Amino acid sequence: MLADEYLLEGQGARARTGILLIHGLTGTPNEMRVLARGLHLQGYTVYAVKLAGHCGTLDDLVGTSWLDWLASVRRGADLLSRRVDRVVVGGLSMGAVLALALAQERPEHITGVLALSPAFRHDGWSMPRYTKLACLLPVMRALGIGRRSVFMEQPPYGIKDEALRARVVSQMHAGDSAASGLPGNPWWSVVEMHKLARSVLRNMPALRAPCLVMHARNDDIASVSNAYEIQRRAANAPITLQLLDDSYHMITIDRERRVVIARAAAFVTELVEGAQPGDGADVE
Repeated sequence: MLADEYLLEGQGARARTGILLIHGLTGTPNEMRVLARGLHLQGYTVYAVKLAGHCGTLDDLVGTSWLDWLASVRRGADLLSRRVDRVVVGGLSMGAVLALALAQERPEHITGVLALSPAFRHDGWSMPRYTKLACLLPVMRALGIGRRSVFMEQPPYGIKDEALRARVVSQMHAGDSAASGLPGNPWWSVVEMHKLARSVLRNMPALRAPCLVMHARNDDIASVSNAYEIQRRAANAPITLQLLDDSYHMITIDRERRVVIARAAAFVTELVEGAQPGDGADVE
């Protein structure tokens, strides 16, 4: 197991349900840690995977493709499946898109999906204007232009909680990519993210597993239209959409993180035990 991934063994009957968690583009498994602990406290076995090319340098990341990231997710699902009877897959931002991709290709093995702040595109209100020119990036990559170029996210960096934001930004600019990820999105990696998004949106009718989509109404990085995209296209799966009013993009760590944990735990419990929504225990 890679050092920056982590497995939390569950307890009791719920330990036989595994929850695979997937971080976002340029992120790290750390951004899933609060959610992982909350779900683990409910008794579930949780595994947070690290995507290929992440937690290292910019060159490490741009040397990988969306297929490499999906291969990391498959590896995590295979590892978790050897320990549990059923798997729920969840992700944040691009990790949510990867979670959907896994559920699409493994309909017989994925019990449910947690799509948290799904990001098919960077269209939130804080995104730089030039991100609207993302359609040019594939051409630039084909010409070998911009390998080391990035677009820098702007304040509030996906976090509404000001004190938390200050800590995360300090870690990013200190160069600790294993703790907080890279401070910018490489152009070439954004091209790969768009390839992933197109594949998942095209194959949305293949989604069969129940899906809980949680998204901030005022998401600064990926607008709420990304969540509605799932609801509109997933014709063959039950979709539950919950919108949040006091968070930005990073809902797993922002002000409503306890709401996210409780709602995610209730969703998983409903799937595997037939509990009613809202039955999840309070989380500190």
